Amino acid sequence: MTAPAANPADDAPHLLVVDDDRRIRALLLRFLQGEGYRVTTADTARDARAKLGSLDFDLLILDVMMPGENGFDFARAIRTNSAVPILMLTARDEKESRILGLETGADDYLAKPFEPRELALRVASILRRARPPSAPPAESVRFGPFVFHFARGELRRGEEVIRLTDREREMLRVLGASVGETVPRQALAGNGDSVSERTVDVQVNRLRRKIERDPANPLIVQTVRGLGYRLVPAS
Repeated sequence: MTAPAANPADDAPHLLVVDDDRRIRALLLRFLQGEGYRVTTADTARDARAKLGSLDFDLLILDVMMPGENGFDFARAIRTNSAVPILMLTARDEKESRILGLETGADDYLAKPFEPRELALRVASILRRARPPSAPPAESVRFGPFVFHFARGELRRGEEVIRLTDREREMLRVLGASVGETVPRQALAGNGDSVSERTVDVQVNRLRRKIERDPANPLIVQTVRGLGYRLVPAS
């Protein structure tokens, strides 16, 4: 598990973890805080409902097998008056359980045991989908001394055109479309599921050598630990 972040940003997404297993709650709290999220925990649906009444959350991570009101019933009740995204966790991996979870209004479903990295990717993906529609895309994006033109796929530093490979061009399009936001590695992998995270890291490092003053200490394409990368706009 990742070490917890000392002080998650005040505007970081706020997650509510609902699980009756104290050990699981503690592990998820530690891991998700380490990924930069604000995290609140609850051990029952009743406890979670009380916290939902007083706090705003960007995502619920909800265990299915809880005593009293189970996760399916709680998710169904939430959906009567809230569209907050829900990621359901359960030790049951039957197809029928997954379908029931989605039918109750959950946005995604993850069976225990799971890899923390997969949880982080799913959380990031749900949060990205839940963002309000953005304004029409800009024609270009500025970062550091560079300007990237989306339609032309052209990167310039002043009058100089920086030569890009097709993959570098596509990565800049994806990063530039969500400038300042975390982009999961999967979103930078291109068309094939066979592209590994390591391959994406190598491709990002090659791009950095073209745009960073010090590729070993990048300021433009920054790593978001455990999740992916973020393109930092010009200050």
